Amino acid sequence: MKSLKTICLLLLLAICSESMYAQLGISVDANANASGTQPLPSNDHLQAAQPLTIGLIDHLKSETPGEERILNIYLPQGYEEATEQRFPVIYLLDGTAGEDMLHIFGLVQFLNMIQVLPPTIVVGIANVDRKRDFTFPTSVEADLKEFPTTGGSEKFIAFIERDLQPYIANNYRVGGHNTIIGQSLGGLLATEILLKRPELFDQYIIVSPSLWWDKESLLKKAPRLLSAQKRKPIHAYISVGSEGKQMEQDAADLVAALKAAGDKSLKIDFVSFPEENHATILHRSVYKGLEILNKK
Repeated sequence: MKSLKTICLLLLLAICSESMYAQLGISVDANANASGTQPLPSNDHLQAAQPLTIGLIDHLKSETPGEERILNIYLPQGYEEATEQRFPVIYLLDGTAGEDMLHIFGLVQFLNMIQVLPPTIVVGIANVDRKRDFTFPTSVEADLKEFPTTGGSEKFIAFIERDLQPYIANNYRVGGHNTIIGQSLGGLLATEILLKRPELFDQYIIVSPSLWWDKESLLKKAPRLLSAQKRKPIHAYISVGSEGKQMEQDAADLVAALKAAGDKSLKIDFVSFPEENHATILHRSVYKGLEILNKK
């Protein structure tokens, strides 16, 4: 009898609770499981939602190295209306949607909003084979075995000069300075461009460059390459985090070589981020770099 009373009391409480929820306008799902957890929503609602557009996807059929490239483009607010205005351009290596595109687009939008940056176009270069495109040939057998497609940076630099930059200039209203952003192997490529073809960009953001590649051969050639260049005014920002002795020393040696060249047209800024590692440094470093390069 005592159990029956208990059951009746629980039923009464349940009925009262449901009535109370109804009065409060709270819907109770009859399909909730025994643990009280609501079933997960389906994707049906997404069909009626509108997509959030943050940029354009452009395509470029390149002559060098003869393949189609996807370009993820960020245009600053007001670009379409400002038909008589030209805009500086940031070229982003590792510019694929699943890599660095989204957060760099966000940084540029935010820094423009707070008037650190002028309205700026970002060209995210989507990867096809980053190990091929960002590295020059190596004599290290272990690297050749592990990364058999490497060694194509000369063709990729030619693609930037002959295909990419003219395409952007012909299809978007660009003007002012050109900036390149590269991290890790992308930082290696940006360093190679700075040393061999510095005129391609006005500003360089080089983060955690993989100068260990090919037994640091690019770093060793830096003094000779720098002495052979007559360059326009260039501003290079270099940074590194807590990323191991070799990576940190190589970045410091690169800065020392650039400064030792004594070229007054080459301005160098170096920032260390000891609280960051190779995986975490890029966002904070690019934020700082864009601040420094655009200091008024």
